[in-house]
Amino acid sequence: MKKKENFITTPYLEFDREHWATLRDSVPLTLTSSELLELKGINEELSMEDVIEIYLPLSRLLNFYISSNLRRQAVLEQFLGTNGAKVPYIIGIAGSVAVGKSTTARLLQALLTRWPEHRKVDLITTDGFLHPNQVLKDRNIMKKKGFPQSYDMRKLVNFVSQIKSGARNVKAPVYSHLTYDIVPDQEQVIDRPDILILEGLNVLQSDMDYPQDPHHVFVSDFVDFSIYVDAAPELLKQWYIGPVS
Repeated sequence: MKKKENFITTPYLEFDREHWATLRDSVPLTLTSSELLELKGINEELSMEDVIEIYLPLSRLLNFYISSNLRRQAVLEQFLGTNGAKVPYIIGIAGSVAVGKSTTARLLQALLTRWPEHRKVDLITTDGFLHPNQVLKDRNIMKKKGFPQSYDMRKLVNFVSQIKSGARNVKAPVYSHLTYDIVPDQEQVIDRPDILILEGLNVLQSDMDYPQDPHHVFVSDFVDFSIYVDAAPELLKQWYIGPVS
């Protein structure tokens, strides 16, 4: 009797690096040699092959999604007879500590600004929504810094909600990686960008994490396109220890 094969159906597409790199053939290289060198400053370990073979096709894919979203908004406004406020497209980037979320976010910001449909691309890190160190100490959760309970989630969700409502001059707190604390009296102002890149550990949390609270509102509820950056555990350990040592 012939052995029955098991097929797993999935809605997802999977590409190896070689296949993904071929997609760049349809993407014009919008970066000059000097601009490529500037991108090198984002991360000294970054190779230009990574930029060209991985991030350029990704920026083009995002451009397709964003352009489609803009057309959809225009059609809806025409149908409904409305003229709504400009609503930014939100890209959420999550992943483990030391995996390269910040590098990915800054690279995509640099690349996406070069597409004519969306010149204004802002970047926010959720580090700014950590509770100040003094609050963490008062609550005896300083050792839990970086975990969900160390964030002011109400403030973060309210911030993203305002952005998605088309509000102007929305303010976000600023975190310093020199003092490892929130910077007093300093804010980053977001004024209706074409795209907002939101980078952090917890931006893709969903109701699966809180099954006991079906009415919980998450940052991911406002995200239009999600990116999860992953790496092998041994690499994460190497990257995390590297800068410290």
